[in-house]
Amino acid sequence: MLDDFFVRALVAGVGVAVVAGPLGCFIVWRRLAYFGDTLSHAALLGVAMAFLLEMNITLAVFIVSAVVSVTLLLLQRRATLSSDSLLGLLAHSSLALGLVVLAFMTWVRIDLMGFLFGDILAVSKPDIAVIYGGGALILLVLALIWNRLFAATVNRELAEAEGMNPDGANLVFMLLMATVIAIAMKIVGVLLITAMLIIPAATARRFAQGPEQMAVLAAVIGALSVTGGLYGSLQWDTPSGPTIVVAALALFLLSLSGAAARIARFTTKQGE
Repeated sequence: MLDDFFVRALVAGVGVAVVAGPLGCFIVWRRLAYFGDTLSHAALLGVAMAFLLEMNITLAVFIVSAVVSVTLLLLQRRATLSSDSLLGLLAHSSLALGLVVLAFMTWVRIDLMGFLFGDILAVSKPDIAVIYGGGALILLVLALIWNRLFAATVNRELAEAEGMNPDGANLVFMLLMATVIAIAMKIVGVLLITAMLIIPAATARRFAQGPEQMAVLAAVIGALSVTGGLYGSLQWDTPSGPTIVVAALALFLLSLSGAAARIARFTTKQGE
């Protein structure tokens, strides 16, 4: 079954969507869209380091993204700049540094567009194993820290008073984000990862009655976006990664319609 490239792409994309959905909810709740952008930009530096040091690309992207995450936490405590300024500094510096390093490696030929916008149709069976193995670990860790992370999202001071260690939960969350970006990079590319994290979660927010329900809906909507985007890409011969994001955008726009609002009201009444 997995011998067909389209089936492999579909299985891999759905795996990424299921993991990205719940994490994307926290990005939406915390207004951290720029943080996702920062890590996705840093992913290109990870690609450059992987070629320079001859190491696994997924591992290199995770290490660089994790370093950027920890650097952000340290700078937030010591620097006088605002968080958005620090994020902008880290995002564009890491992206520029990655491009400069790649430019110096004239002996290496890489498909830069593939890394920027993804190449989901080239996903292999080992890639799928990494996505589902890493995704299962991410969801397990997220489930373990869910209450602490959500409490810190709602009211950091109250979480500290309750002894929930919000700083620790935030650090784990950032490392989970770094892991998602490392395993999702091949699917939609470094420039579109943030869209896959944010758009399904933003769509789910209009229908969900609670945080857990929103996380599940975000995963489902992400999976539908991947499915619709891949079939649309096959039908119209368009780039797969961007088409997946366009499909997610279409679902978001649909959620703004009156029909979607009536469905949400009907679901609420049924729940009562």
